[in-house]
Amino acid sequence: MKEARLDPALNHVPDHVEHIHIMGICGTGMAALAGMLQERGFRVTGSDQNVYPPMSDFLAARAIPVMEGYGRENLEVRPDLVVVGNVIRAVFEEALALAELGIPYVSMPQALGHFFLGHATPLVVAGTHGKTTTSSLLATTLFRAGAAPGFMIGGIVEAFGSNYHLGEGEYFVVEGDEYDTAFFDKGSKFLHYRPRGAILTSIEFDHADIFADLAAIKSSFVRFVSLIPEDGVLVAHGDDPVVLEIAGQCRGTVLTYGFGPDNDWQVERFRADGLSSHFRLARQGQGTDYVLPMPGRHNVLNATAVAALMDHLGFGTQEIRSGLASFEGVRRRQQIRGEVDGITVLDDFAHHPTAVRETVDALARAWPDRRLVVVFEPRTNSSRRSVFQEAYATSFTPADLVFVREHIPLQGVPVDEQFSSARLVQDLCRQGLRARCFPDTGAIIEALVRDCRSGDVVAILSNGGFDGIHQRLLRALREDRG
Repeated sequence: MKEARLDPALNHVPDHVEHIHIMGICGTGMAALAGMLQERGFRVTGSDQNVYPPMSDFLAARAIPVMEGYGRENLEVRPDLVVVGNVIRAVFEEALALAELGIPYVSMPQALGHFFLGHATPLVVAGTHGKTTTSSLLATTLFRAGAAPGFMIGGIVEAFGSNYHLGEGEYFVVEGDEYDTAFFDKGSKFLHYRPRGAILTSIEFDHADIFADLAAIKSSFVRFVSLIPEDGVLVAHGDDPVVLEIAGQCRGTVLTYGFGPDNDWQVERFRADGLSSHFRLARQGQGTDYVLPMPGRHNVLNATAVAALMDHLGFGTQEIRSGLASFEGVRRRQQIRGEVDGITVLDDFAHHPTAVRETVDALARAWPDRRLVVVFEPRTNSSRRSVFQEAYATSFTPADLVFVREHIPLQGVPVDEQFSSARLVQDLCRQGLRARCFPDTGAIIEALVRDCRSGDVVAILSNGGFDGIHQRLLRALREDRG
């Protein structure tokens, strides 16, 4: 099968650009980039083979034309620059046409770096877990402090109703993804983001389709922290030994945070109060009390990282406390979608075993007197592989009832290397948990309607849409309860 061979000499932004074409425009990040470029005055077009809401509506509202499919005719108008998303494969007809026509091209991270980070102070949030929430906390708290930051984040920040904002101030907040950049650049996206300030939340094995093992992931993070200049700063999670190891490669100032006593910023007196967290941050022998309207130790750590970075940048304690206390949240992170007959339906993005464990623990602490029903969809390339089979078996302990959807098999991956929902359920049952496996979303909804009772909290964990389960469940509960 023929593959596109792009000329490395054309991998740049030309001096004169008016029309930018985006291949894979309906991805969350790519659509955000399209909106940002349009706001900067460029003519933007795009193509994608999955043109559907909400991104199709987002682009239509901005009158950005989207061509269906990846045909070579998409480039007949010959744009000045093509941005190639990481969903694009070298065998696609549009990629082949790009190579043949000799049009300048860049990846999404390259475009973000060139057009939006060159004259800003980039603040990059990286790590296996917590990137979206921490980036959103940072952008919102900076905004509340009057810093007018720009940002590009992988979730909808409720304070802005958007996942991007150009901003007028000095700082630009970026969620630093370690996933690969494009078919012509297999390095991590965050290597293009020019960090002057950074937060490193955690480092674990993930993205089994991209990285061979933890050593490969660590190598990428070493390259990332090495980009921070001597006058820059890295705020690192000091309770994570891998993070500490990687932080040692940073040339700039390193500030550690966590619950441990050796951290520069130590979390003390953590207390859960419903969906809020109360805690004290101790630094240099002095402590300050904080309130965060989010549950869980992991979110307290995210907020601590933001406080440490903003303090280093010169913001006052009261500004930071007020910003964190007023945080409205991130869509799809412990988001309540509705309540019927006392049954609360909640949506969360958690999918890695550690993220699932932290989320389930946080929800159990937030509602200690209510029954917690967890619904899990293994959907990512990593979660559908056997590499995390045993780790998932220890991630649901605080739940009262666990429903697991059968995973959709990964093409080209041997059966013995794929995740088994049935085995997970067996492992959970051996621990004394009530757990069941279901073939599809409809069967899960039927069981939830039958088994749920007033007072239950139903937490639905998936990094995808899960076949619209949230609204379908709420509708079915309303119909059943009259």
